[in-house]
Amino acid sequence: MNAAIIVAGGSGQRMGAAVRKQYLEVLGKPILARTLMVFDQCPDVDRIILVVPPDDYALCRKQVLAPLNITTPLILAPGGKRLRQESVYNGLEAVEPGAEIVAIHDGVRPFVASVDISRCIEGAKIYGACMLGVPAYDTLKQTDNEATILRTIDRTNMWLAQTPQAFSYPLIKEAHQKALDEGFEGTDDASLVERLGESVHVIEGSRNNIKITTPEDLHLAEALLQHRS
Repeated sequence: MNAAIIVAGGSGQRMGAAVRKQYLEVLGKPILARTLMVFDQCPDVDRIILVVPPDDYALCRKQVLAPLNITTPLILAPGGKRLRQESVYNGLEAVEPGAEIVAIHDGVRPFVASVDISRCIEGAKIYGACMLGVPAYDTLKQTDNEATILRTIDRTNMWLAQTPQAFSYPLIKEAHQKALDEGFEGTDDASLVERLGESVHVIEGSRNNIKITTPEDLHLAEALLQHRS
C-alpha cells in the first residue's frame, strides 16, 4: 500500500492574504483542491493523508473536499504548531500500518504530474528514498549577511529540490523520529534521511511544478493554467 501525505498546514504569511494560501483560488478552484485532484488520479496512490490546521477541518471539508468527490480514501491529520516538519510527522503517525511507500508533497504544488508521482514512488521502491528535482541552470552565488558575494558555486550536479519526495515508510518514520528526539530541524524530508547516512535518489521533474508561496507565484499559476487550457 502506498500513501501520500499532502502537507497544507502552513499559515501563508508571505502571501499576505486574508486566508491561508492553500485555500486561495486559481481560476475558480482552491490551490489545494487542484493538488488533491492530481493525487486522486494517480493509480499508484492508495491512501491520502491531508494535513491541515485542526481549526480548518470544517472549512477544508466544505470548500475543498466536498466539491471534488475524491475516490481515493482520504483522512485528515492535524498540522503542526510551528514547523512543516511537525506536520509531516503528524501525517506519518496517521499512515496505516503495513504501508510500503509514503510520498510527501506540498499542498501548494498543484502542477505536479501524475506520472511524476508514480515515477517517484517507483524510485522509492528501488532505492528506498527518491525525490523530484530540477537541475540548477542559473549561476549560484553565496553571499555574506550584507549581500556581498563571497564566491560563485559550481552548479555541476546541483539540483533544486521539489516534492513529492517518496520513501520506504519505515525509513522516513525512523528519520523523523530521530530528528524529533534530537531537536533537529531539516530543510526538507530528504535531509532527515540523509543524516541517517542513507542515500536519496533524484529524478528530474518539471519546472512547472512550482510552489505557490507569494502573490507573484499566484499570477504565474494562473498563467500556467490559462496556457494549458
